[in-house]
Amino acid sequence: MTQPSARRGIFWMVVTGVMFVTVTALVKYTDGRVPAAQSAFLRYLLGLVFLIPMIKPIFDAHLTKRQLVLFSARGFVHTLAVICWFYAMTRIPLAEVTAMNYLGPVYVTIGAALFLGEKLALPRIAAIICALIGALIILRPGFREVDIGHIAMLFTAFGFGAGYLLAKQLSGQLGPAVIVGMLSITVTIGLAPFAYAVWVPVSFHDTVILFGVACFATAGHYTMTLAFAAAPVTVTQPATFLQLVWATLLGVVVFGEPVDAWVVFGGLVIVASVIFITWREAQKKRAVTPVTHETKV
Repeated sequence: MTQPSARRGIFWMVVTGVMFVTVTALVKYTDGRVPAAQSAFLRYLLGLVFLIPMIKPIFDAHLTKRQLVLFSARGFVHTLAVICWFYAMTRIPLAEVTAMNYLGPVYVTIGAALFLGEKLALPRIAAIICALIGALIILRPGFREVDIGHIAMLFTAFGFGAGYLLAKQLSGQLGPAVIVGMLSITVTIGLAPFAYAVWVPVSFHDTVILFGVACFATAGHYTMTLAFAAAPVTVTQPATFLQLVWATLLGVVVFGEPVDAWVVFGGLVIVASVIFITWREAQKKRAVTPVTHETKV
């Protein structure tokens, strides 16, 4: 029988999936009326209101030069990844964006082996290969046209993964409020010149939508924290696949996108691989790989 804490963890992870799918749907709803870089900038700029409680911890941290360099590098890769994510939303269906975003933890696993000295045992290598096969099932190069939005999502997952590895170097030195707050600051600054280069007038309606993106993204990170506090990642991680279900249904009902069985199948292959990697890391009690949503915008 499922323990109450496990049920709470699963419940909050399901809510987290709904929050992040809502973020995706709101961005999709703007329908490219605001350029990707400008949309991303406004999302972060409007979201700075949630940064207020983090200001004091940031000043109290007395960041070193090395920490500032790491934060800057993370902000840079995250900036490019966020632009690509907003751009992909205008090009490809919700389900494909969601499914390909699951590749982030796989990139982290590879990066941890290359740069952090993590050993890749045969089962983990097999899981990575399966995840990459899942990506190929979604893309199906040679059988259909690969849109530039798909390329953008490949870089998005890579960029979020790289950002997580940089954050990992800081996690033992600084609290979560400082790490999250500095990400918001550096990405807002990083997006500013890109947004300025493509700036167009923004309607009040679209401004409200982008503020909604900031609200739901913040709420999603909060409910994800509640899920982790209630139950182990190995319990809550399987619930993350429901985000693919929500995204597929929303794409059909709201945006009239057809259900692509290959995308759903490929996404499930990736999710299964990520769940296995997470379980392996939890068994070793030294997990480096983030959960699926940990690198979300």
